[in-house]
Amino acid sequence: ALVALFILTLIWGYNWVVMKLAVQYASPFQFAAIRTFVGSLILFLVIFFTKRPMALKEFPTMLALGLLQTCGFTGLLIWALVEGGAGKTAVLTYTMPFWVLLFAWPMLGERVQGSQWLAVAFALLGMVLIFDPLHIKADGFSMFLALCSGISWAISAIISKKLHKRAPHLDLINLTAWPMLLGSIPIIIVALILPATPIQWTSTFIAAALFNVILSGVVAWVLWLYALQRLQVGIASMASMLAPVIGVLAAWLQLNEVPDTQEFIGMVLIALALVMISIISIKRHTQIDAAMGQD
Repeated sequence: ALVALFILTLIWGYNWVVMKLAVQYASPFQFAAIRTFVGSLILFLVIFFTKRPMALKEFPTMLALGLLQTCGFTGLLIWALVEGGAGKTAVLTYTMPFWVLLFAWPMLGERVQGSQWLAVAFALLGMVLIFDPLHIKADGFSMFLALCSGISWAISAIISKKLHKRAPHLDLINLTAWPMLLGSIPIIIVALILPATPIQWTSTFIAAALFNVILSGVVAWVLWLYALQRLQVGIASMASMLAPVIGVLAAWLQLNEVPDTQEFIGMVLIALALVMISIISIKRHTQIDAAMGQD
């Protein structure tokens, strides 16, 4: 599971640059539709040839995951990349563990306690520094979309974890394919309705589409759900934090996106908050497991 997470972070980390390049040749919804719909078809081919269960089970939950993981997470982050920088979008999207902490309170009954409040304060301060509400920048809407993407991802992670506890024998590929297909339908509809220039099928766009469909859209989601089922949410979230670091560095080197001092401090504060949240989560679950072992 840890090896899966490491490969996942490499794919998702560099993909911020890949997606930023892709939206120069297609609208965000066109690109998101290609990534999600074609990716789901590939997954169903894998299900068919490996003779895995094809039937749609847990439909309401699968639909919710599709809307959150595919429309909410993937769709919004690609939209955010149109006007926002790849590095900044990556950092704001990866506030996901912070939102998991907050939403676990009403959804799982896990209250924010003790030093977790300090992590919350660091994360909020970091987001304020990046947004700079007194001087709203041209990419303000893009940053808002990136935050919404992270929130959507957080809620889907909690729902996925609850689904695994309720139906632990649900096939992993099936669990990845159906939400991706169901979530791609609204994106396709939006892509067809909204006016946009035709896709420029350049070699760069084709390479970016293949990277997203096969690696980021199929392989990475399978790796994420695999790790999420076998590791504590805190550990999975902490390990996946390497992805935005790779995204910021790659955008800096390849796209010349250099964050200013205030944005850099905000990014560091968010990273510090996420490290704190993950460490606290790991310690809590370790204590719970030790207590259960003694019982």
